[in-house]
Order: sequence, then structure tokens, then C-alpha cells
Amino acid sequence: MIIAGSMIGSGIFIVSADIVRQLHTGPLLLLTWCITGVLTLCATLSYGELTGLMPKAGGMYVYLSEIYGPMTGFLYGWACFLVIESGALAAVAVGSGRYMGTFAPVVSDSHWLLGPWNIKAWAVTQNIAMGPYEFGLTSARAVGIAVIILFTLLNTFGVKLGVWTQNLFTVAKLGAMAALIIFGLIMTPRTLPVAGPYVPPLSIAPVTLLAALVVAQVGSFFSCEGWSYIGNVGSEIRNPGRTLPLSLLVGPAMVIGLYLLANLAYLRLLGPTGIATAPDDSVGAAALGAIFGPLGGSLMAGAVMVSMFGYVNGASFTTARVYQAMGEDGLFIGSAGKLNRHGVPAWALWMQAAWACLLALTGTFEQLVDYSTFAQLLFVVAVIAGVMVLRVRKPDLERPYRTWGYPAVPLIYILGAGSIMGFLLRYKPAFTWPGLVLVLLGVPVYFLRVQKQPQPDSPAT
Repeated sequence: MIIAGSMIGSGIFIVSADIVRQLHTGPLLLLTWCITGVLTLCATLSYGELTGLMPKAGGMYVYLSEIYGPMTGFLYGWACFLVIESGALAAVAVGSGRYMGTFAPVVSDSHWLLGPWNIKAWAVTQNIAMGPYEFGLTSARAVGIAVIILFTLLNTFGVKLGVWTQNLFTVAKLGAMAALIIFGLIMTPRTLPVAGPYVPPLSIAPVTLLAALVVAQVGSFFSCEGWSYIGNVGSEIRNPGRTLPLSLLVGPAMVIGLYLLANLAYLRLLGPTGIATAPDDSVGAAALGAIFGPLGGSLMAGAVMVSMFGYVNGASFTTARVYQAMGEDGLFIGSAGKLNRHGVPAWALWMQAAWACLLALTGTFEQLVDYSTFAQLLFVVAVIAGVMVLRVRKPDLERPYRTWGYPAVPLIYILGAGSIMGFLLRYKPAFTWPGLVLVLLGVPVYFLRVQKQPQPDSPAT
């Protein structure tokens, strides 16, 4: 439930619009999701070996620290807080505000409450430009901030409440996806979709097919994130050596299958043009609206919001354990490692929420996705490579689960995700480069933090 609930958030109901705008055709839309699905399964099949080896709270922070040393683990936790998870939380929360606009048109990313404050684009190189940026508070961002605060508050009351809430939202979102798929593949839309590929406006500069296909993976990869969260609560799961690897196979495979079926439904109901031009990129609502009219669109919008709430709850619930583990090691600020009377790291939860709320003021859903996805891929590539490092360095360790298809499976992911990162730096620099810079700033912060820690007394001479 944690894996499925964390993976199925807002992406599947929104990002297909941007994918079609880049690739134009239905077959290329499905190919994008298939590539992402294969790479994701390669990652989860490999990651399962680490969860069986080190079933501890903290997940990737623990694994990276054990494999490469404490500085790499710190950089992941640092990036997790400043970029990866807080950025994803902000993106999904702002996305929920976008869908709220179905019920209250005043809620929109174009309705400014404060600002906007603009920063013009500036050229880093001849081919790479940073910006432009629009900072401020829109009504959609205000809804997103309220959602982050609400679910952070719920998670401060204990693990059981967080899990119960997650299970409730996961069942609801899986039911909504099932309804979308069944109705979309069986029923006929009121108006037949426009035939043929989507034709972009002439003002959009064309790019090569390879570049478009690789860059289009950003949205689908974002939609497939979340599977690594299960490692964050490894110490709180019964029989983790068996349960974690099994969950990392079943959960992602189920979600990827649902994603492919959902996109088939989108193509049948809307066609490529209808997907690319869905109002506010609300493809899920537009698809059900094509069958049942405005009422269907509103019902689907409500279901999508439930799905987004489930992601925000699951990400808040699990990711704070990373900062807890760092706090226990003396590598995080304040009281992140301390538990409240309900047994949860409340300080870590609220620090994460505060930064995610600030990030919600910095960009749209798509921009925040770019911001978080590159850094996420960077560390997932590192941790999957760590499976191979440990096989060489510590071949005799007892492994309750060994990666199926080793070494081809982890290598496929490393090469595929590495290629995507390179293209992102070239073709989507506005938010990927700031994310990378913030990650690298963690290096001097780590050394400053280590120097401030009390040193053990030197032995008497």
C-alpha cells in the first residue's frame, strides 16, 4: 500500500498532456511509458537486494552511507530535504490546487494573490538559458500549501494513523483508476476524438525525436517515483528481508500496468490532440468528461485530488524518517532525530513541510517536477550502482534476496537513467541546474557540520 499509494499521485492524471505535446503521437506516448516502466522495474528489482541487506529506518540515506561513506548519505538527505522530496511534495500539492479549480474556478495558477515577482531568463552558455522564473502566491499554490500543512499535522499523531490514512487513500485512488480504465476502454465518448497526431503551434521550436523522447521521460519518471519510500520504514515492517523485496516487485509492476491501461483509455477517449490540449492538463478529468459530460469530469477531478492527497500523506509519512536517521547521526539541524510522544519525528515532519511550502511559491507543477526529478535520478543511479559495488566489495554478505538478472538489470537502469539526466541538463536547464547546484552545496555544508560535532578525547600518552 505504501509503494502503490506513493507512486500513484498526480502524475498519471496530468503529465501525459506534456508528453504528447513533445512527441505528438499515441504510439510514442505509450512507448514513453513502456521505457519508464522497464527502467523502473530494473531499479526496483535491484533495490530489493539492498532492502533485504539493510532493513533499517532511513532507506537510501542508510544504503548510500554504508556503500560510499557518510558524506554521500548526507548529500542524499540534504538533497532529499532541499530538492527531491520537498520538491515532489510541493509539485503534487500545487497539482491538487489545479484540480480544485474544477470545483472553484477562482483556484488557478494564473490567479495571483501575492506577486508575481519575475526574474528574466539569462544565458549560461550559448545553448543553455536559466529562467525565466515567476515567484509568488497563486490560489492554486495556496491550496497546495494548505494540503501540505494538513497532512503533516495528521502524521504527527502516530504511525498507525498515518498508515490508516494511507490505506484509505490508496484504496480510493486504485478504485478511481480502475473506473477510469474500465469506462475508458469499454464506453464510447460523446464526441469522437480528433484523428491523427497532435500538431503543435508553429511558435514551438522543434527538437530531434531522440531528444524529445528522452526529455519526455521526466513526467513519466516522476509518476513512477515513490517506490523507494518503503526503505525509509524498513525497521517498522515485519520480516523485512522477504516483505520488502516482494513489495518492490508487486507494487511497481501493478502500478505500471495500470498506467499503461490508463493511457490507452486516454487515447481512445481523447486522442493525442485531446490529451495535449486538456484544460490545465487535467487529462484524467477530461477523459471521464468525454463520456459522462461535466459531472463525469467533476467526479474524476475529485478522485484525482484524493490520489494526490494520498501521495502527500505517504511522502510526508515516510520521508521524515530520512531526516530522523540523519538527526540521530548528528548530521541534521535541530531536533530532527527526536520522536514525539506518538513515536514519530515531528520536528522533521514540520521542517520538511515548511520548506515544501516555500518551494510551492517558486513554480508551476511542471517546473517543480523538473526541479525534483533530476536530483532523484542522480541518487537512484548511485544506489543501484551500489548493488554492484557491494557484490564486489562484500560478496560473502548474506542476501535474503539477490537481484534477478544481475548484472544486466542494474546496468540497464544506470545507462537509461544516466542518459535521461544528461538530456535534462541540456534541454530543461531552468529548474534542473538549480537542483544540481543545491545538491553540490551540500559538500561544504557536510564538512562544516562534521567539524562542529564533538570529537572523542585523544588517548593519554
